[in-house]
Amino acid sequence: MIEDKRWEKVYSFEDSPFIMEILTQLRDKNTGSIAFRKGLVKLGRYMAYEITKTMETETVKVETPLEETEGIIVKDRRNVVIVTVLRAAIPLMEGLIKVFEHARVGIVSAVRGKAPKFEIEMDYVKIPQIKPEDTVIVADPMIATGSTLTKVLEEVKKYGEPKRTIIVGVLAAPEGITKIKSKFPDVEIFVAKIDRELDDKGYILPGLGDAGDRAFGEPLKLTTLPQVHYIE
Repeated sequence: MIEDKRWEKVYSFEDSPFIMEILTQLRDKNTGSIAFRKGLVKLGRYMAYEITKTMETETVKVETPLEETEGIIVKDRRNVVIVTVLRAAIPLMEGLIKVFEHARVGIVSAVRGKAPKFEIEMDYVKIPQIKPEDTVIVADPMIATGSTLTKVLEEVKKYGEPKRTIIVGVLAAPEGITKIKSKFPDVEIFVAKIDRELDDKGYILPGLGDAGDRAFGEPLKLTTLPQVHYIE
């Protein structure tokens, strides 16, 4: 885990060969949907393992079959709320919840409009009550312009003040991180890698394309369907 000195509380996993290998597979344009989803699940799981290193622990006594010894429990692991940004974050959440199995889960549907405004449409929000002892993890694979996540974080704040708020993603652009940190300086960001820049359409470069489309298939635009004529 590497802290990026350009911002506070922003971390990447470029020092992890295993995570970088998964990312390489996700970047490959020839990786199919099944392998892409499995890769997101793996990343969610292993990034969650890394995040537990930053959580509060407690020393406990435990009886082995032979004698008493000391162990630890990760206290914060039992107080987690995962907010999933549809649809691309579903496999990422699946990996996270394998480590944070006690987590309560929120769902947000957020769609980013086209350049240059990148307006956000949010038409579905279901988030559980957030308690002072909670760690909120917002899962979204791509931190591009930061517009979507800024809007999501504004919504999350309505449900309570947590102990920590963390964003977990696969890739981030510097522009998106800067936008988020300018409005939410205390938010922590964990991504596999921070890429170079955004293109004029708001895509991360070199990136991996549209994570939602690659995981679940490109949605059908109904206006492209052939017209059907009914004869009475």
